[in-house]
Amino acid sequence: MKTERSEKLFKEAVKMIPGGVNSPVRAFGSVGMTPRFIASAEGAYMTDADGNRYLDYVGSWGPMILGHANEMVLEKVAEACKKGLSFGAATEAEVDMARLICDMVPSIEMVRMVNSGTEAVMSAVRAARGYTGRNKIIKFEGCYHGHSDAMLVKAGSGVMTAGVPDSSGVPAGATEDTLLAVYNDLAGVEKLFDSWGKEIAAVIVEPVGANMGVVPPKEGFLKGLRKLCTENGSLLIFDEVITGFRLAKAGAQEYFDVQSDLTTYGKIIGGGMPVGAYGGRKEVMEVVSPVGKVYQAGTLSGNPVAMAAGLAQLQYLNGHPEVYAHLNALGEMLYGGMEKMCKDLQLPYQVNHVGSLGSLFFTDQPVVDYTSAKTSDTKKFAEYFRYMLENGVYIAASQFEAMFISDAHTDEEIQHTLNIMHNYFEK
Repeated sequence: MKTERSEKLFKEAVKMIPGGVNSPVRAFGSVGMTPRFIASAEGAYMTDADGNRYLDYVGSWGPMILGHANEMVLEKVAEACKKGLSFGAATEAEVDMARLICDMVPSIEMVRMVNSGTEAVMSAVRAARGYTGRNKIIKFEGCYHGHSDAMLVKAGSGVMTAGVPDSSGVPAGATEDTLLAVYNDLAGVEKLFDSWGKEIAAVIVEPVGANMGVVPPKEGFLKGLRKLCTENGSLLIFDEVITGFRLAKAGAQEYFDVQSDLTTYGKIIGGGMPVGAYGGRKEVMEVVSPVGKVYQAGTLSGNPVAMAAGLAQLQYLNGHPEVYAHLNALGEMLYGGMEKMCKDLQLPYQVNHVGSLGSLFFTDQPVVDYTSAKTSDTKKFAEYFRYMLENGVYIAASQFEAMFISDAHTDEEIQHTLNIMHNYFEK
């Protein structure tokens, strides 16, 4: 496999960009390799600057649920571009997007567009504090909610990969109202409410932990959080940047039959373009400016090109529920096949999955939270990653990220992936 072009680009990049990348997990540092610089993508495949073609299980970290360069999405984007790239003013597309999200997600009566998942979380937390008049937030170890100051405490994703539980540059005061809980430990959350109940504005959680690898919620965990928040007058915030419109039309809320008070979304509502949103009950959202006193703004929020891409994708998902049946079937084929492989080859590894999301952990312990996820052997993962990449399968360069399946993947491609995995483990 040729890598000369990617290596040359990386050498140039490190001179001008911190670490040579614009997001840490792209650096391939944890797997001891030079990152691949992607030149193009179509369907379930990506092609790098050296012409190497990969079967992709990252999908731009989730939003490419219909596959890369979907013709329907590209057509709508091209139409929007011809009318102008940005206006800094209200557009009809924003209204259409808001209506669609409210129609698809029963818990959302009003929604505000932003530019990223990080911004959506930051804004939702501020709205929760403004609505309740309280300051404290409960978050869970290993759940990543973007890089805003208050959320960088025992975060997952790239922070977890780098072995940096917190970030330099975050003042102590920024996190003094952030209370930490253990994912899947409802009793621990109850204790926090016993101590701080009347000061807790919200509980924020990934309904499926997907930034410490994939960690599904235990039976009753999410419903228990819903009950605790209701009893204590706190808001429940679901961070659905990963699960939103992926697990089901209404995301994890539909999949697990639990409704949140506020929900945050990211790039999936822009068809992969830079976008985010947060929404919830009308009475909560009306604390946001210009109606209420919680200030939040953004020149590019509701960008017409991003809205065009997102509308094309979400309208298709809304009208074609068979996509979810296909995704779930592919997920069962891939992750179920991985589980069977581990059993047949007597490998003491763990396969966690929910729908089209999944992870392989190199540990003999069940992975149910941040601590158990950290028992995974990252050196073994790095070796596995290198083999998969060199054999044309692109997965995240981190033990602590999810695999994403798209509707563009086929049974044959899933079986091909399983065959490569089997060759690696047998070898």
